[in-house]
Amino acid sequence: MTLAQIGKPAVEPVTLSQAKSYLRIENTDEDVLIAELITAARQYLEQTCGVRLITQTWRQYEDCWPRSGMLTLGARPVKSVQSITVYNEAGTPNIIPANDYQVDAISQSARIYLADGLTVGQPINGIEIDFTVGFGDTGVDVPDVLKRANLLLVAHWFEFRGAIAPQEQPVSFPPGIDALIAPFKGISI
Repeated sequence: MTLAQIGKPAVEPVTLSQAKSYLRIENTDEDVLIAELITAARQYLEQTCGVRLITQTWRQYEDCWPRSGMLTLGARPVKSVQSITVYNEAGTPNIIPANDYQVDAISQSARIYLADGLTVGQPINGIEIDFTVGFGDTGVDVPDVLKRANLLLVAHWFEFRGAIAPQEQPVSFPPGIDALIAPFKGISI
């Protein structure tokens, strides 16, 4: 399985003004840096927890469909599956009709069940699954504890911005961050 992001989030879970308020900064001198830290914190949380905070689209590549018929998706929480595409030996795509498979988006790790299996012509990455994940379209939809973790990371990294060279960042993590995000860490696939 390989995952590739094909649609980025439209917004961040924490706004610039929320982060500046948390940092107690009133001027605009550090706005670019703070915005970059917000994005970096979101990306860190998403990678560490396996959850995507804001709605975004991903593509999962598979070599073959499991014999059981059940395939687990590698990002969560899953909102929907847009398409399953299978490539034949000539590289021609074939889109599987949505009524040929079932999606279980309720499970901790979402699953797709395809009873009849698939015949794949390309031995490597012959299956592409496009799906949408995230808690919602805005920060309001993101659990408060994850927004708090985002702000905590932003504050910590902002505080140490001059002490450590940019290429060595992030050099440390704030105390308590693991406790905040522990409930959201999923089973790795």
